[in-house]
Amino acid sequence: MIIRTITIQNKLGLHARAASVFVKTAAGFASSIKIENKDRDADGKKIMSVMLLQAACGTDVTLTTEGPDEEAAMQALENLINDKFGEEE
Repeated sequence: MIIRTITIQNKLGLHARAASVFVKTAAGFASSIKIENKDRDADGKKIMSVMLLQAACGTDVTLTTEGPDEEAAMQALENLINDKFGEEE
């Protein structure tokens, strides 16, 4: 199991499009993926669950990956968040 905290950096936070990209990326891995903030936690492979986190720009989220490809999953999700979900701002 790998657990890391990372800050949402894109201007709009974990809105619908960003959540969709997150879930699509997470779904590509066999490992279980959990994302949580101070108030809620979510299954990283379920779009509604991720959207309900309401993680705005500047929110610290904790990612947990567990399974056979946990390191690759964590790296991909960290890269996605650090790249602001591919958004320009």
